[in-house]
Amino acid sequence: MGDVKKPRGNFFKEVKAEMKKVIWPNGKDLRKHTIVVVASIILVGLVVALLDLLFGKGVSLLIG
Repeated sequence: MGDVKKPRGNFFKEVKAEMKKVIWPNGKDLRKHTIVVVASIILVGLVVALLDLLFGKGVSLLIG
């Protein structure tokens, strides 16, 4: 029930085999997904900034 030690060479062979199974996106898909990610980050950033501004104003009105 202890750890079974495998040779390190096995690990790298398995990594190489798994990397061959990966389907990499083409340039068009990569560009499209990058635009979606950047737009999402900007949108979430704007929402967080707006909420921060609103809560800041609300707290300052309460403290007064």
